Amino acid sequence: ETSTGACQPMDDIGEVARKYGALVLADTVTSIGGIPLLVDEWKIDAVYAGGQKCLSCPPGIAPLTFGDRALQKMESRNEAGDKVANWYLDMNMIKAYLVTNDFGTPRVYHHTAPISMAYAFREALKILAEEGLEASWARHRDTAEFFWNELDKIGLECHVPYEHRLPSLTTVKIPKGIDGGAVVTHLREQFQIEIAGGLGELN
Repeated sequence: ETSTGACQPMDDIGEVARKYGALVLADTVTSIGGIPLLVDEWKIDAVYAGGQKCLSCPPGIAPLTFGDRALQKMESRNEAGDKVANWYLDMNMIKAYLVTNDFGTPRVYHHTAPISMAYAFREALKILAEEGLEASWARHRDTAEFFWNELDKIGLECHVPYEHRLPSLTTVKIPKGIDGGAVVTHLREQFQIEIAGGLGELN
């Protein structure tokens, strides 16, 4: 995803995970709203995303969803007394904060919700609904295709093969002899365009 610009094919991964008792977690930070994301059809157990990319929401909110298998796994861990080391990331506590149970037990305070970000995210989803998912997917694809063609015209090569390329994030190979960090600085200082450098071996 974000680190490579690759779009992971999801066909059959969910079925294989179920066969071996594993869960499927999907990182959709860069893809939600920009490409098809068929959570139920692909049998994805947990998905996290970001509102600040294809959804054009201000950064600061991270929607996530858990399927029944993921919720059962969390509950069984809780019943076994296996405590989550990080209080902030304890999803059972988050669940108790968000959801009331069938016995009328009141919700338990966990954190102060970012209300303004929730409103911003709602507005971003409203705008997406007005445009339509398919139209949004097509817009991101059309823009990416144009960009990739322009890169090719000036001799730059994308890192990811075309068939697995993410239309919402393009990673470009740094030509031999070129200082990638200097390019990032030049674009920012001369053109007010901010791009990110690579990570690890791609830096």
